Amino acid sequence: MGKVSKEAVLEALSQVNDPDLGKDLVSLKMIEEIEISDKLISFNVVLTTPACPLKDKIESDCIEAIHQTIGDDFEVAVHFSSQVTSKRIDKKDLLPGVKNIIAVASGKGGVGKSTVAVNLAIALAQNGSSVGLIDADIYGPSVPLMMGIKGQRPGVEKIDDKHFIIPIEKYGVKILSIGLLIDDRQAVVWRGPMVASALKQFVTDCIWGELDYLVLDMPPGTGDIHLSLVQTVPVTGAVIVTTPQDVALDDARKAISMFRMPNIDVPVLGVVENMSYFTPPELPDKKYYIFGQAGGKQLADEYDLPLLGEIPIVEDIRENSQQEKPVVLGTNEKLKTAFMQFAVNTEQQVAIRNAKSEPTKTVETAST
Repeated sequence: MGKVSKEAVLEALSQVNDPDLGKDLVSLKMIEEIEISDKLISFNVVLTTPACPLKDKIESDCIEAIHQTIGDDFEVAVHFSSQVTSKRIDKKDLLPGVKNIIAVASGKGGVGKSTVAVNLAIALAQNGSSVGLIDADIYGPSVPLMMGIKGQRPGVEKIDDKHFIIPIEKYGVKILSIGLLIDDRQAVVWRGPMVASALKQFVTDCIWGELDYLVLDMPPGTGDIHLSLVQTVPVTGAVIVTTPQDVALDDARKAISMFRMPNIDVPVLGVVENMSYFTPPELPDKKYYIFGQAGGKQLADEYDLPLLGEIPIVEDIRENSQQEKPVVLGTNEKLKTAFMQFAVNTEQQVAIRNAKSEPTKTVETAST
């Protein structure tokens, strides 16, 4: 056999599609560092997420394409790296180093939205991404307690006669919350414009650095704070948190509808169902559907959205909260698996959104 060229390798790999994105690896510019020797063809595949669940399929498809197109005489070595994608088209005056902004929202309180946001942020960091977390629930900040940083204060750095906040970092996540700036017994009695101004400061007057994902723990409901945030920063997509009960599902529908309003038009990445079922410690294989069954899946199907995860109820959630340690770092394997899979699914949907949807930009709405 004559000498094989890099062009021939690219031609072979152009027949391999990314299963999520539906396009070939070459046109997606995912192939790098091709090396060819007498008996070995090696190259690097740049994945869109560090914890891509389809890595094995991509590897086998690449090897098969090389063997079918070039021949079986070569051993094929497929290496992997990752580069989280972004599709921002704004001027990047705000959060210039942030690739993706994920809003975790719910139509009502009490569905475990903050628990989901905190554990999502940590799971993304555990998967190898750089992550930040903003507690945007100004009236009821719970992130400091959940992250075990209650009572701590963020640092301040002066740059060109202006003071900037330095987020507290824990578990690989950069964190900022109004709960870190005020006494935890102090009620926040602010009107809407003051809340919007505080949240804008979290963006404009804070040094976030380079982040793959910035997770926003939104307040419950659909109101002025949500509108202010999407007008301030380009939100990549929203994750909707619900529980299986009808009342939670009804309010989750309102949250989906808000993001899908024509004058807002923020992509909804999917639905995550919290409190899906109860598993007692003495019966780890049993599932008791206390609040109903498959409500989250029905909601996702209704709006043609992916179901990103089903998070069970176990005693560890309460115990870990009291110990100020997120459950994704705890000892309950069922919970850890559920949150890690939820994070992987969210990463997938961000990559798909960036490949197939319109670019991310801030929302422009008329004043009311």
